[in-house]
Amino acid sequence: MKYSEAIADNLSKAGWSWGCVATVDSEGRTIWIVDLHRDNGKRFVVHADEKLTAFLELEEYEQEQRRRNASTSDIRFDAELMSALKGWEG
Repeated sequence: MKYSEAIADNLSKAGWSWGCVATVDSEGRTIWIVDLHRDNGKRFVVHADEKLTAFLELEEYEQEQRRRNASTSDIRFDAELMSALKGWEG
């Protein structure tokens, strides 16, 4: 399992919906766009040169949201899985 897939799986388990698309800009570079959203109106969209980078930004966003609202845990990452996958893109 790729690290980006593990992040996406955890987001889905936590009730988030997401979409991911790759496109090519006017200079021929591939750009990844990932949209994270919930029924309650929360939404976050990132774009990056690599798919993994986009998902890492989503993970960082979600962790910041949890820090801001410690009483509500929107997502729980499996620490053991994340530790095993740390630094491995697959």
